[in-house]
Amino acid sequence: MKSPFAASGDAPEGITQLLLKWKDGDSSARERLMPLVYDELHRLAGRYLKRERANHSLQPTALVNEAYLRLVDQQKVEWQNRAQFFGLAARLMRNILVDHARRRQAAKRSGQDYRISFESIHQPGINPEVEFIAVNEALERLEIFDPQKARVVELRFFGGLSIEETAEVLQIGHATVERDWKLARAWLRRELE
Repeated sequence: MKSPFAASGDAPEGITQLLLKWKDGDSSARERLMPLVYDELHRLAGRYLKRERANHSLQPTALVNEAYLRLVDQQKVEWQNRAQFFGLAARLMRNILVDHARRRQAAKRSGQDYRISFESIHQPGINPEVEFIAVNEALERLEIFDPQKARVVELRFFGGLSIEETAEVLQIGHATVERDWKLARAWLRRELE
């Protein structure tokens, strides 16, 4: 599996340089950025939607487009590097899917839940099927008292990032990510039971 932080024809500095130019007000940098990040954003969207119900009305391309529109609308982001960019993209995609699930649930009023599974992360011992909205709400509770662990879950579970990629986004050590991931999963499992 290709890392979103690995070089892909353009050096990682290409994306970082464009983000820095964008931060400095160069609107053409934002336009040049999209072709460089589109495939990775599409892969992240595909990961998200693979965990959703089979007949989900959002397609990866629509999710990418919505996330990108929200990314370019960010006024207060101090762009630093590509890892930060993909971390924010993962958060925005999560928010889009949660909003979409809530709208569908409200429209249907049938109480039907949308299910995803922790086992999609391929971690032993995490097998229960859990509701997407319930996971999101539990993650919001975790964020209140331990924002770093919540961010690790968001990047690993929702963003599909590896331990190494998560460590890069959060600028912490691999061992810290592994420990936070293990503790956060146990906490979430308890909350969701």
